[in-house]
Amino acid sequence: MGDLAKQPEGSGVRDEMIDWLLEGDVSIQYQTYRDLLREPRTDLRSRIATEGWGSEFLRRRNGDGSWGRGFYQPKWTSTHYTLLDLATLQVDPGHAAIDESVRAIALTQKGRDGGINPAGTINESDVCINGMYLNYACYFGETEENLASVVDFIIGQRMADGGFNCRMNRSGARHSSLHSTLSVAEGISEYVRSGYQYRVRELMDAAASSHEFIMQHRLYKSDHTGEIIHPELLRLAFPPRWKFNILRALDYFRSANLARDPRMDDALAVLQSKRRADGRWPVQSAHPGQVHFTMEKAGGPSRYNTLLALRVLDHFGFG
Repeated sequence: MGDLAKQPEGSGVRDEMIDWLLEGDVSIQYQTYRDLLREPRTDLRSRIATEGWGSEFLRRRNGDGSWGRGFYQPKWTSTHYTLLDLATLQVDPGHAAIDESVRAIALTQKGRDGGINPAGTINESDVCINGMYLNYACYFGETEENLASVVDFIIGQRMADGGFNCRMNRSGARHSSLHSTLSVAEGISEYVRSGYQYRVRELMDAAASSHEFIMQHRLYKSDHTGEIIHPELLRLAFPPRWKFNILRALDYFRSANLARDPRMDDALAVLQSKRRADGRWPVQSAHPGQVHFTMEKAGGPSRYNTLLALRVLDHFGFG
């Protein structure tokens, strides 16, 4: 699909895009300097919790350290998804209030199988939730002791095809899910990047088989028919929440420092085709549900998706 011949972007267009990104939220500014300009602006990172989007999230924190109505309700304003958003924004991981909120989860949300389980009526933990939890808990520096049972649970959920599916231990799913597999791979990547050692080799093996599962599907196609699995996989949502999309997946492969695989090429071509005439990428959809506030409106240009797209294309040789 599409022509992936390298077409270097004019320096003027790129400079214009970077200037536009640097007019955005401080979290966008920080990641633009870090990933596109290769400048480690720790001064900007320290401001994410006190300005803009990061400050707005923290202002909505409850007195008991939770957000929303607890760990998982309502969906997008809960503690779980707020912490995931704060990690996405790259808030300084040493923030005391956030650390307190993360620590409380291990004390109050562990299920009998060792996984994080907010549903008191369901015995089996959800591997997708646990992958996301591992992601932000590692980013914010949770102790290895508190993570150990989650690691055990995740390793025990790997499927024969190499990926993960949150329905395997609940309704007997036999084929992995792109959504669950990417969430777990992101969590494993953050675990490894943060220097944890407990069962790390087994987790790295699970990450490798997860990569292969995603690649076998060329990020969005049936491995049997080659047809698009679902149009939603091609829509650039922000925030992506638990849902897979090609930009989220490509940015994960970039962050994991994977080399370009030819099986990414169709997804890279789709990503390039979504660039607007003004050089920016859009927010194509927002997942329905209650939110603390709207960071970027669906249908308009997206600084976040533009940042991700530019750093993905840079990494894979299309900058």
